[in-house]
Amino acid sequence: MTYDEIVKDLSKIKNLKTKDLDLYNKRLIKEKINVNLLKDYVLENQLVHRTYFQVSLKNLMTIEKQLLFIEENEDLLQDWWHVDQLLQFINKKELEFDYIYELATQYIKSPKPFVRRWGYVIFLGGLQKNKNYTKKILSLMKDDEEYYVQMAEAWVICDLAVYDTKEVFKFLNNSKIKYNILGKAIQKICDSFRISIEDKEYAKSLREKLKKN
Repeated sequence: MTYDEIVKDLSKIKNLKTKDLDLYNKRLIKEKINVNLLKDYVLENQLVHRTYFQVSLKNLMTIEKQLLFIEENEDLLQDWWHVDQLLQFINKKELEFDYIYELATQYIKSPKPFVRRWGYVIFLGGLQKNKNYTKKILSLMKDDEEYYVQMAEAWVICDLAVYDTKEVFKFLNNSKIKYNILGKAIQKICDSFRISIEDKEYAKSLREKLKKN
């Protein structure tokens, strides 16, 4: 399907919203439409960006093929801070920790900030809920100068705290990471509706100590 055909279809939808785009994309997925021709326009049009990734990924049957597709199209992730939306399009039930951990260790070394962001948020597909993985996920946290990578790390730390508060607080107390990431994580913990008031107060109490590190 061509870029012009898709743009024409979308132009017919009044007050187009994400849910409308998703319904349109689901039709393309159901009909197994090949959207490869959209690739050259992905960075020009955010609607096409979502369609290209959503339709392509949903038409791939295994998590290995889906993640390989993302890797092959990593240049198209630039300046797309919503890279976490890729989690909506992959087979999250097939996420296997050791496999994802190995990939993530490579992603977070990428010179491309949104690939590094993906290397962290990929754990939010459900792997963050298992306490057996908390320490290893936290071991990937490191200083990063890019704001959207910092926010990804903070988001993951906060989400881990929902399921394994004790281990996350131990990490915060001993981490050598700069405060610009740890402070963001604490703020997210304090903003979370899934973390107790007592734990939020303890997180706040760590701020002064961590600022001095």
